[in-house]
Parts: sequence; C-alpha cells; structure tokens
Amino acid sequence: MSNTSNRFIQTAAVISALVITAALAMTLPDARAEKRTATVFTGIVEGTALAGYDAVAYFSEGKPVAGSPDFTLHHAGATWRFASAANRDSFAASPDKFAPQYGGHCAWAVGQGYTAKGDPKAWRIVDGKLYLNYDQKVQRTWEADIPGNIGKADRNWPKISTN
Repeated sequence: MSNTSNRFIQTAAVISALVITAALAMTLPDARAEKRTATVFTGIVEGTALAGYDAVAYFSEGKPVAGSPDFTLHHAGATWRFASAANRDSFAASPDKFAPQYGGHCAWAVGQGYTAKGDPKAWRIVDGKLYLNYDQKVQRTWEADIPGNIGKADRNWPKISTN
C-alpha cells in the first residue's frame, strides 16, 4: 500500500472515531441536568421558595399561607418556609407531593416554551399537583384549557429545565 493510501485510511479512521465520539456524547445524559432540574425558582434575590408561602398549606388550608422563618427547610436549592413544624415535617417526608410543578415557574409560560416567575397568589391544584402562574390574568388564560396547557408544559419542561 502507498503512503497516500495509508494516510487516507488513518484520516478516515480518525474522522470516524471523532464522529462516533460526538454521537455518543450527544446521546448520553447530561450529568448536570439532574442538578438543574432539581432547583426551584426563588426569584432574583430572596432565595426563598414560593416567596415564603407554605407549600403544604395550599393543600391543607386551600389557600396561600405565609410561612414563618421559625419553620424552614432547605430543599432543591431553596429555603422553604412553613406555618408550622407539622407542615415542615410533611414537606420533608414528601417534597414532590407539595412542591409546585415546573420548579415554581409560571405553568402557562412553560407551556409556551419559556420560563417566567410564578406568583404564589396565582395558583391552582390540579390532580394533586400545585401549579403557579405569573399573575391572575395569566392564570385565567391558563385555566381556559388546563389539560391542554399542562400537557404542553409537561412536554416543554424537560427541554426548558436543562437549558
């Protein structure tokens, strides 16, 4: 075999190896994705989930109730406040049951393919899950087609949450 043929074969082998490596890298899960999707929107500065409202109270009281700095828990990159030790303990035992969907971002915005802050006073529980929206006006828009909007948001969230 000539030097030119050997060089061609070596170059082709290197390019093939690079293409295979790139393809594998794109199909492997991003190790950072779990950390990013596990965080909760807390606003720009405060670092407190749900702007300090008690996540459990939405379910037990049927309304937003201010949490107390006396009953806190650190979870998913945020400090959560609760109105009582019992609520804090309930959340600690099952945070996914009480935490808002889409990391506390506006459910309607996630359905549209982007994120926006969720307002703890613009909320609704659907099928045992807490959803927040940007404000009352957006909440009414979202409520016009709750199943459709949740479906869109559920499909978009994996892409949005890992960006």
